[in-house]
Amino acid sequence: MKVLDLFTLAAAALTSHRRRTGFSLLGVGIGVAAVLVLTALGEGARIYVGQQFESLGTNNLIILPGRTETAGGMPGFSGVPNDLTLEDARALQRGLRSAQNVVPVSLGNDTVESGARSRQVIVLGSVPEILEVRRLAVRSGSFLPESPWGRGAQVAVLGSKLAKELFPTRSAVGEVVRIGGRRTRVLGVLESRGVQLGVDMDETVFVPVATCMRMFNRSSLFRVVCEIRAHADMGAARARCKAILLERHGEEDFTLITQDAVLGALGKILGALTLALAGIAAISLSVAGIGIMNVMLVSVSERTAEIGLLKAVGSAPRQILSLFLAEAVLLSLAGGVLGLGLGWALVRGLVTLYPAFPATPPPWAIAAALGVSSVVGVFFGVLPARRAMRMDPVDALTGRGR
Repeated sequence: MKVLDLFTLAAAALTSHRRRTGFSLLGVGIGVAAVLVLTALGEGARIYVGQQFESLGTNNLIILPGRTETAGGMPGFSGVPNDLTLEDARALQRGLRSAQNVVPVSLGNDTVESGARSRQVIVLGSVPEILEVRRLAVRSGSFLPESPWGRGAQVAVLGSKLAKELFPTRSAVGEVVRIGGRRTRVLGVLESRGVQLGVDMDETVFVPVATCMRMFNRSSLFRVVCEIRAHADMGAARARCKAILLERHGEEDFTLITQDAVLGALGKILGALTLALAGIAAISLSVAGIGIMNVMLVSVSERTAEIGLLKAVGSAPRQILSLFLAEAVLLSLAGGVLGLGLGWALVRGLVTLYPAFPATPPPWAIAAALGVSSVVGVFFGVLPARRAMRMDPVDALTGRGR
């Protein structure tokens, strides 16, 4: 029997029971679509995180207070022997010649008020160079003034969304707001920048670093960011930074990280998450395979007379086996194609709703989904096909083989 004839007979058998075949197709299609959607979410998260880091440049060396191996938690959020101070940041500014910018950062959360309007926001204390390091721009007014780091004036720069909410009918520049009850003059408003590494810059207040530390009664910085001129100098800059802080602190009570290291670690985690999601989704393909097996077993039971006739006219057992396997494979492949279309439509719909999230199924997931759906058809089609192959022709023709 030719391959074309084989699949023509298989297609005719499947279309003769459209409702049953349709439900089996739907089961396989949902399984394949689940694989595509879940892997697209995992891959999209990996790409999104990568884009967030790349938007800030790849030459940043970040110093956090606390040692991860000894603090027992995330660096910067637990008690440490020594603070990371403004004097430490100045020492790095003087001694780290490969650094283009050294930016101390303090962080807090407080209420910003203007008349009857108020918002709970992140207050970020820093220096003018943070504009360059974080790739920010001023829309109106001016940014934080150039002044000694230890002298913090009571001034602020507002994110674009926050400025519009507090001053909907007029410019925020020159107005006075209250941050934690302190009168603060607004110097400028930033261009809309959106979310950077989980922080919405459009809803953030920028103040001088010393002002932020006084406001929240902090003696330690949240972190120090050193922007290195050349990526090739990162290794030497890291070693020099470590030597400067060891000399000042007498012990390694700080953590040095590079964006490449963070991005690499997150990439591995999100890659493993994508594979786990694909594995979970593949379980639904196994369930669909059981459905195919049930459909084929019922088909064999209903077509005993046809099987007996095929054997009576001289069809070899291998040909009958091939016929029923072809039906199972055709059913699973058609379901796979249906699932690809459904999954792709769902992913495109997600991207339309959330354009900033680059959800896209990786090529290996598309190939794996089709491959697994085909294997599922073969694997779960073997039992019904073997049953049909072993039927006695006389029993089959008389109906005793059911």
